[in-house]
Amino acid sequence: MSAPQTSPVPDLAAMATLLEASGDYRVLRRLQPVRHYENEDGTALKKAVFLDVETTGLDATRHEIIELAMVPFTYAQDGRIFTVGEPFQALREPSHPIPPEITAITGIDDAMVAGKSIDVAAVSAFIADADLIIAHNAGFDRRFMELFCADFTHKPWACSMLQVDWQAEGFETLKLTWLAATAGFFYEKHRAVHDCHAAIELLARPLPKSGQRAMGQLLEHARAPSWRIWASNAPFEMKDALKARGYRWNADGVGAMRAWTRDVPDAAKDDELQFLQAEIYGRETAINCKKIDAFDRFSSRV
Repeated sequence: MSAPQTSPVPDLAAMATLLEASGDYRVLRRLQPVRHYENEDGTALKKAVFLDVETTGLDATRHEIIELAMVPFTYAQDGRIFTVGEPFQALREPSHPIPPEITAITGIDDAMVAGKSIDVAAVSAFIADADLIIAHNAGFDRRFMELFCADFTHKPWACSMLQVDWQAEGFETLKLTWLAATAGFFYEKHRAVHDCHAAIELLARPLPKSGQRAMGQLLEHARAPSWRIWASNAPFEMKDALKARGYRWNADGVGAMRAWTRDVPDAAKDDELQFLQAEIYGRETAINCKKIDAFDRFSSRV
Protein backbone atom coordinates (compact mmCIF):
# COMPACT_ATOMS: atom_id res chain seq x y z
CA MET A 1 0.00 0.00 0.00
CA SER A 2 1.22 3.43 -0.78
CA ALA A 3 1.57 5.89 2.05
CA PRO A 4 -1.36 8.29 2.41
CA GLN A 5 -0.65 11.62 0.84
CA THR A 6 -0.67 14.64 3.08
CA SER A 7 -1.74 18.07 2.03
CA PRO A 8 1.07 20.61 1.80
CA VAL A 9 1.24 23.07 4.66
CA PRO A 10 -0.04 26.40 3.34
CA ASP A 11 2.31 29.37 3.44
CA LEU A 12 0.05 31.56 5.53
CA ALA A 13 2.40 34.54 5.54
CA ALA A 14 2.57 34.52 1.75
CA MET A 15 -1.21 34.23 1.57
CA ALA A 16 -1.61 37.20 3.90
CA THR A 17 0.81 39.25 1.80
CA LEU A 18 -1.09 38.33 -1.35
CA LEU A 19 -4.42 39.35 0.19
CA GLU A 20 -3.02 42.70 1.31
CA ALA A 21 -1.46 43.35 -2.10
CA SER A 22 -4.89 43.10 -3.68
CA GLY A 23 -5.99 46.25 -1.91
CA ASP A 24 -9.26 44.61 -0.92
CA TYR A 25 -8.13 43.07 2.35
CA ARG A 26 -6.34 44.06 5.53
CA VAL A 27 -4.78 41.25 7.53
CA LEU A 28 -4.13 41.44 11.27
CA ARG A 29 -1.21 39.39 12.53
CA ARG A 30 -1.07 37.94 16.04
CA LEU A 31 1.49 39.77 18.14
CA GLN A 32 4.51 37.67 19.06
CA PRO A 33 6.29 39.44 21.96
CA VAL A 34 9.69 40.69 20.86
CA ARG A 35 12.77 40.36 23.07
CA HIS A 36 15.19 42.45 20.96
CA TYR A 37 14.30 45.44 18.79
CA GLU A 38 17.68 47.13 18.25
CA ASN A 39 21.25 45.90 18.60
CA GLU A 40 23.27 47.75 21.20
CA ASP A 41 25.79 50.13 19.65
CA GLY A 42 27.41 51.70 22.69
CA THR A 43 24.63 54.25 23.17
CA ALA A 44 23.89 55.01 26.81
CA LEU A 45 20.77 53.09 27.76
CA LYS A 46 18.04 53.73 30.28
CA LYS A 47 15.47 51.34 31.74
CA ALA A 48 11.73 51.79 31.49
CA VAL A 49 8.98 49.67 32.99
CA PHE A 50 5.70 49.45 31.15
CA LEU A 51 2.93 48.81 33.63
CA ASP A 52 -0.72 47.81 33.44
CA VAL A 53 -3.26 47.07 36.16
CA GLU A 54 -6.66 45.44 36.13
CA THR A 55 -8.94 46.63 38.92
CA THR A 56 -12.40 46.17 40.38
CA GLY A 57 -13.42 49.68 39.31
CA LEU A 58 -12.25 53.16 38.35
CA ASP A 59 -11.84 54.88 41.73
CA ALA A 60 -8.44 54.24 43.30
CA THR A 61 -9.74 55.28 46.73
CA ARG A 62 -12.52 52.65 46.72
CA HIS A 63 -11.60 49.94 44.23
CA GLU A 64 -8.76 47.44 44.25
CA ILE A 65 -6.06 46.00 42.03
CA ILE A 66 -6.72 42.42 40.93
CA GLU A 67 -3.85 42.04 38.45
CA LEU A 68 -0.54 43.78 37.94
CA ALA A 69 1.90 43.30 35.09
CA MET A 70 5.20 45.10 34.53
CA VAL A 71 7.48 44.61 31.55
CA PRO A 72 10.96 46.17 31.64
CA PHE A 73 12.85 47.34 28.56
CA THR A 74 15.91 49.38 27.71
CA TYR A 75 15.82 52.47 25.53
CA ALA A 76 17.96 55.34 24.30
CA GLN A 77 17.19 59.02 24.65
CA ASP A 78 16.26 59.19 20.95
CA GLY A 79 13.47 56.66 21.45
CA ARG A 80 15.10 53.49 20.17
CA ILE A 81 14.03 50.42 22.15
CA PHE A 82 16.61 47.68 22.60
CA THR A 83 15.92 44.72 24.88
CA VAL A 84 12.67 43.64 26.53
CA GLY A 85 13.13 41.81 29.83
CA GLU A 86 11.17 39.20 31.75
CA PRO A 87 7.80 40.43 32.97
CA PHE A 88 6.41 40.64 36.48
CA GLN A 89 2.84 39.39 36.64
CA ALA A 90 0.67 38.68 39.66
CA LEU A 91 -2.99 38.33 40.63
CA ARG A 92 -4.55 39.62 43.83
CA GLU A 93 -7.71 38.67 45.71
CA PRO A 94 -9.71 41.80 46.57
CA SER A 95 -11.62 42.28 49.79
CA HIS A 96 -14.97 42.01 47.96
CA PRO A 97 -16.14 39.78 45.09
CA ILE A 98 -15.14 40.93 41.61
CA PRO A 99 -18.13 42.61 39.92
CA PRO A 100 -19.52 40.61 36.97
CA GLU A 101 -18.93 43.50 34.58
CA ILE A 102 -15.24 43.51 35.50
CA THR A 103 -14.99 39.76 34.90
CA ALA A 104 -16.66 40.28 31.51
CA ILE A 105 -14.01 42.84 30.57
CA THR A 106 -10.89 41.24 32.03
CA GLY A 107 -11.71 37.54 32.10
CA ILE A 108 -10.60 37.50 35.75
CA ASP A 109 -13.03 35.89 38.17
CA ASP A 110 -13.04 35.19 41.91
CA ALA A 111 -11.71 31.65 41.46
CA MET A 112 -8.64 32.88 39.60
CA VAL A 113 -7.61 35.29 42.36
CA ALA A 114 -8.61 33.19 45.39
CA GLY A 115 -5.78 33.24 47.92
CA LYS A 116 -3.54 35.34 45.63
CA SER A 117 -1.64 38.45 46.69
CA ILE A 118 0.92 40.83 45.24
CA ASP A 119 4.14 41.22 47.21
CA VAL A 120 4.72 44.95 47.67
CA ALA A 121 8.42 44.39 48.43
CA ALA A 122 8.83 42.45 45.18
CA VAL A 123 7.12 45.23 43.24
CA SER A 124 9.38 47.81 44.87
CA ALA A 125 12.49 45.81 43.99
CA PHE A 126 11.32 45.37 40.40
CA ILE A 127 11.12 49.12 39.77
CA ALA A 128 14.09 50.14 41.92
CA ASP A 129 16.42 50.85 38.97
CA ALA A 130 13.75 52.04 36.53
CA ASP A 131 14.34 55.47 35.02
CA LEU A 132 10.76 55.79 33.77
CA ILE A 133 7.36 54.20 34.39
CA ILE A 134 4.97 54.11 31.41
CA ALA A 135 1.29 53.20 31.27
CA HIS A 136 -1.47 53.52 28.71
CA ASN A 137 -3.68 56.03 30.52
CA ALA A 138 -1.16 56.78 33.24
CA GLY A 139 -3.63 58.98 35.10
CA PHE A 140 -5.53 55.80 35.96
CA ASP A 141 -2.67 53.40 36.70
CA ARG A 142 -0.54 55.87 38.65
CA ARG A 143 -3.28 56.60 41.16
CA PHE A 144 -3.72 52.92 41.97
CA MET A 145 0.01 52.18 42.11
CA GLU A 146 0.92 55.11 44.35
CA LEU A 147 -1.64 53.92 46.90
CA PHE A 148 -0.38 50.34 46.58
CA CYS A 149 3.38 51.05 46.71
CA ALA A 150 4.79 54.41 47.79
CA ASP A 151 7.93 53.99 45.65
CA PHE A 152 5.88 54.89 42.58
CA THR A 153 5.48 58.44 43.92
CA HIS A 154 9.22 59.04 43.41
CA LYS A 155 9.42 57.84 39.80
CA PRO A 156 8.86 59.88 36.64
CA TRP A 157 5.86 58.68 34.62
CA ALA A 158 4.83 58.87 30.99
CA CYS A 159 1.61 58.01 29.19
CA SER A 160 1.56 56.10 25.89
CA MET A 161 -2.06 57.15 25.34
CA LEU A 162 -1.73 60.92 25.77
CA GLN A 163 1.93 61.66 25.07
CA VAL A 164 1.98 60.30 21.53
CA ASP A 165 -0.13 62.25 19.03
CA TRP A 166 -1.79 59.16 17.60
CA GLN A 167 -4.60 61.07 15.91
CA ALA A 168 -2.19 63.30 13.98
CA GLU A 169 -0.59 60.09 12.72
CA GLY A 170 -3.87 58.76 11.33
CA PHE A 171 -5.14 56.66 14.26
CA GLU A 172 -8.84 57.25 14.95
CA THR A 173 -8.98 56.20 18.60
CA LEU A 174 -6.66 56.03 21.58
CA LYS A 175 -7.77 52.61 22.83
CA LEU A 176 -4.83 50.23 22.88
CA THR A 177 -6.59 47.40 21.04
CA TRP A 178 -7.62 49.76 18.23
CA LEU A 179 -4.18 51.32 17.99
CA ALA A 180 -2.81 47.80 17.59
CA ALA A 181 -5.41 46.91 14.95
CA THR A 182 -4.61 50.04 12.96
CA ALA A 183 -0.93 49.11 13.18
CA GLY A 184 -1.75 45.67 11.78
CA PHE A 185 -1.70 43.30 14.74
CA PHE A 186 -3.95 41.87 17.42
CA TYR A 187 -3.39 40.30 20.83
CA GLU A 188 -5.29 38.84 23.78
CA LYS A 189 -6.70 42.06 25.14
CA HIS A 190 -7.41 43.13 28.71
CA ARG A 191 -4.91 40.84 30.37
CA ALA A 192 -2.27 43.08 31.83
CA VAL A 193 0.92 41.51 30.48
CA HIS A 194 -0.46 41.31 26.93
CA ASP A 195 -1.40 44.97 27.08
CA CYS A 196 2.18 45.80 28.11
CA HIS A 197 3.76 43.89 25.22
CA ALA A 198 1.31 45.44 22.74
CA ALA A 199 2.10 48.96 23.93
CA ILE A 200 5.86 48.37 23.75
CA GLU A 201 5.45 47.08 20.20
CA LEU A 202 3.65 50.29 19.26
CA LEU A 203 6.26 52.47 20.95
CA ALA A 204 9.08 50.68 19.10
CA ARG A 205 7.58 51.34 15.67
CA PRO A 206 7.98 54.47 13.53
CA LEU A 207 4.81 56.54 13.32
CA PRO A 208 3.13 56.27 9.90
CA LYS A 209 3.15 59.96 8.92
CA SER A 210 6.06 61.64 10.71
CA GLY A 211 8.34 58.61 10.66
CA GLN A 212 9.37 59.45 14.22
CA ARG A 213 9.53 56.57 16.68
CA ALA A 214 6.51 56.63 18.96
CA MET A 215 8.83 56.19 21.96
CA GLY A 216 10.83 59.22 20.86
CA GLN A 217 7.72 61.38 20.74
CA LEU A 218 6.59 60.09 24.12
CA LEU A 219 9.96 60.99 25.65
CA GLU A 220 9.84 64.50 24.20
CA HIS A 221 6.45 65.14 25.73
CA ALA A 222 7.38 63.50 29.03
CA ARG A 223 10.47 65.74 29.39
CA ALA A 224 8.64 68.96 28.59
CA PRO A 225 7.19 70.86 31.58
CA SER A 226 3.49 71.64 31.61
CA TRP A 227 1.02 73.50 33.79
CA ARG A 228 -2.00 72.21 35.64
CA ILE A 229 -4.68 74.87 35.75
CA TRP A 230 -7.66 74.78 38.10
CA ALA A 231 -10.78 76.65 37.00
CA SER A 232 -12.12 76.73 40.54
CA ASN A 233 -15.47 78.33 41.30
CA ALA A 234 -16.23 78.57 37.60
CA PRO A 235 -19.89 79.46 36.89
CA PHE A 236 -21.97 76.31 36.50
CA GLU A 237 -23.38 77.47 33.16
CA MET A 238 -19.85 77.48 31.72
CA LYS A 239 -19.33 73.74 32.22
CA ASP A 240 -19.96 72.92 28.56
CA ALA A 241 -17.43 75.51 27.43
CA LEU A 242 -14.88 74.06 29.84
CA LYS A 243 -15.54 70.52 28.61
CA ALA A 244 -15.14 71.64 25.01
CA ARG A 245 -11.83 73.24 25.94
CA GLY A 246 -10.55 69.96 27.41
CA TYR A 247 -11.16 70.54 31.11
CA ARG A 248 -12.09 67.63 33.36
CA TRP A 249 -13.99 67.79 36.63
CA ASN A 250 -11.93 66.59 39.58
CA ALA A 251 -15.00 65.01 41.13
CA ASP A 252 -13.30 63.14 43.96
CA GLY A 253 -11.04 66.00 44.97
CA VAL A 254 -8.23 63.51 45.64
CA GLY A 255 -5.02 65.41 46.36
CA ALA A 256 -6.52 68.70 45.16
CA MET A 257 -9.53 70.95 45.17
CA ARG A 258 -12.82 70.03 43.54
CA ALA A 259 -12.58 71.99 40.33
CA TRP A 260 -12.30 71.86 36.56
CA THR A 261 -8.70 71.10 35.64
CA ARG A 262 -6.62 71.00 32.49
CA ASP A 263 -2.93 70.40 31.78
CA VAL A 264 -1.40 72.60 29.09
CA PRO A 265 2.14 72.92 27.64
CA ASP A 266 4.40 75.59 29.08
CA ALA A 267 4.04 77.78 25.98
CA ALA A 268 0.23 77.69 26.19
CA LYS A 269 -0.12 78.75 29.82
CA ASP A 270 -0.65 82.49 29.27
CA ASP A 271 -3.21 81.94 26.52
CA GLU A 272 -5.12 79.53 28.75
CA LEU A 273 -5.26 81.98 31.64
CA GLN A 274 -6.49 84.70 29.28
CA PHE A 275 -9.19 82.34 27.97
CA LEU A 276 -10.46 81.64 31.48
CA GLN A 277 -10.54 85.28 32.46
CA ALA A 278 -12.22 86.45 29.24
CA GLU A 279 -14.55 83.55 28.41
CA ILE A 280 -15.29 81.80 31.72
CA TYR A 281 -15.06 84.37 34.52
CA GLY A 282 -15.61 87.52 32.45
CA ARG A 283 -13.10 89.43 34.55
CA GLU A 284 -9.53 89.37 35.76
CA THR A 285 -9.17 86.97 38.64
CA ALA A 286 -6.48 84.95 40.36
CA ILE A 287 -6.31 81.44 38.89
CA ASN A 288 -4.61 78.51 40.58
CA CYS A 289 -1.92 76.85 38.49
CA LYS A 290 1.11 74.69 39.15
CA LYS A 291 4.11 73.79 37.00
CA ILE A 292 4.46 70.02 36.78
CA ASP A 293 6.86 67.52 35.27
CA ALA A 294 7.11 63.75 34.83
CA PHE A 295 7.68 63.23 38.55
CA ASP A 296 4.20 64.45 39.49
CA ARG A 297 2.29 64.42 36.19
CA PHE A 298 -0.72 62.03 36.21
CA SER A 299 -0.57 61.81 40.01
CA SER A 300 -3.49 62.62 42.29
CA ARG A 301 -0.93 64.35 44.54
CA VAL A 302 -0.82 67.42 42.26
